[in-house]
Amino acid sequence: MPQGVRRYDPDRRQRIIDAAIRVVGAKGIAGLSHRSVAAEADVPLGSTTYHFRTLDDLLVAALRQANEGFARAVADSAALADPDTDLAGALARLLGEFLAADRGRVELEYELYLAALRRPALRPVAAEWCRAAAEALTPRTDPATARALVAVMDGISLQVLLTDAEYDEHHAREILSRVLGNGPGG
Repeated sequence: MPQGVRRYDPDRRQRIIDAAIRVVGAKGIAGLSHRSVAAEADVPLGSTTYHFRTLDDLLVAALRQANEGFARAVADSAALADPDTDLAGALARLLGEFLAADRGRVELEYELYLAALRRPALRPVAAEWCRAAAEALTPRTDPATARALVAVMDGISLQVLLTDAEYDEHHAREILSRVLGNGPGG
């Protein structure tokens, strides 16, 4: 290609986000740089800084994309939409499926999510995830209880991830039942 001619590449921004997610998955947040992402995406370094001026901008895009998983699963769940379904049981089952599907992906999502502790630019995106998951639950419960359910599921997920413990669906259902005011075991 002649010098100075730009190649039309409409998917480049998305490839950069995907590459950032892979870099964080392989090397952690500390391994993320414009240079490492450019190499992973096979794009010129200038492309990463063109689309994402700062690393925080890139992390915001990566976190937003990573967040789509569980909130979407909650919103799309037919079992959760059915008022006759045991909500605690359905959530416990869904959480177990999410944790079992791709543990590495879940760890990556939490790494990006928890990066908001040190990177204030990520906090609104982390809050978006919590809000979206809670809103998906409000057809079945009040907003405060929905937020509490999301917080408990976050806690259960973190305990499983941080301790390498097996996910215990029965225990999760019992805890979620208590949040719903159903007492132990629901």
